[in-house]
Amino acid sequence: MFQKMFLLVALLIALSACSLLPRDYEPARFTVSGETAVMTGVIDSTIQESIERLLAENPQVTTIVMQDVEGSVDDDANLIAARYVREQGLHTHIPHNGLVASGGTDFFLAGVKRTAESGAQIGVHSWAGGSVAGSDLPKDHPEHKKYLDYYNEMGVPTEFYWFTLQAASSEEMHWMSAQEQQQYHITTQ
Repeated sequence: MFQKMFLLVALLIALSACSLLPRDYEPARFTVSGETAVMTGVIDSTIQESIERLLAENPQVTTIVMQDVEGSVDDDANLIAARYVREQGLHTHIPHNGLVASGGTDFFLAGVKRTAESGAQIGVHSWAGGSVAGSDLPKDHPEHKKYLDYYNEMGVPTEFYWFTLQAASSEEMHWMSAQEQQQYHITTQ
């Protein structure tokens, strides 16, 4: 029974999406200017290919400026691509009028150097897949491991993960205060 439940939860999570995103979203895209690539849109299953193409065509890029990245519709692809960003040594930045939320926040954490200007918005909430929310699962549930491992790899305290699950439901968004950003090492400078 546990194995069937685990497989069902895993399937629902694999199909999960930020429930705040519209069904007809604009996929993440990059606009390059010198050493920066401005990122806008929603992270989906094409993100890895987009980043590989970005870097192949623009090897001078060192920083991804996250202008408006409201989330992801494919958490697994997001974490894979974010790890690739880290492996490539890229930095992430949110300008004063920029916004990241949900999976966009996870992607931001991939930057070797992470900066955010005053006024930048960083949103978090519990993930959900179908009728299952991360905040509903016991802390020892195996589905938490991929996120805990990711935050650990990015130098973010694992307490941040538990904070995101409690800060807001999957239908809401919690906009982090400067104090919370500092407490959870969201930025590196």
